[in-house]
Amino acid sequence: MSGTKRTLNSLSDTDLLAGIKTGDGIERAMRFIYQSHYRMLESYVCNNSGDPDDAADLIQEVMVTFIELVQKDKFRGETTVKSFLYTLTRNLWISELRKRGNDAKRNEEFETSRDTLEADAAQYVMYKEAQKTIVALFDKLGAVCKQILTLFYYEDLSMKEIMERTEYDNEQVVRNRKYKCLKELTDLVNSSPATFDNIKAALQRTK
Repeated sequence: MSGTKRTLNSLSDTDLLAGIKTGDGIERAMRFIYQSHYRMLESYVCNNSGDPDDAADLIQEVMVTFIELVQKDKFRGETTVKSFLYTLTRNLWISELRKRGNDAKRNEEFETSRDTLEADAAQYVMYKEAQKTIVALFDKLGAVCKQILTLFYYEDLSMKEIMERTEYDNEQVVRNRKYKCLKELTDLVNSSPATFDNIKAALQRTK
């Protein structure tokens, strides 16, 4: 320690850095930095989307980083300690804000994806339930209608392809038969509008 006694308010950058490098004056140096520069660093954080708690955490990180840089001789007083601490605070806070922004974006994307997934899952369950209802109704329509409607809605075959898979002579006959089958299906569920709406939606989706 210098032979001349200094108060905290009169501690120079040279004495501060020397105390940190030797390790003997770290506590005194930190008390001086907190006393002289804390409000400035806190104001920067609070004026840039932060609050006092954010500032307290960040300034603690700044102090630890500053000590490490000085002890590793990576800061030799090329600028004032005040300017260096301000720059260090700004850089670390910008990095923190960027991280928070990325986290917020990831959380938003996750929530959006989760909502979409849940909606898709619910829709799929409803769709499968409607399919079961349709298959059961197809069975009631008889073998011919079940075959035509299954080929058209579930195997996605054209009228020509259905004609080739059945005993019908031309596409128009198949088309007419399909229409009659759908009419029978409509009549079968006409007493239950909700069931009909579900079936209609499923048929439109598979078409």
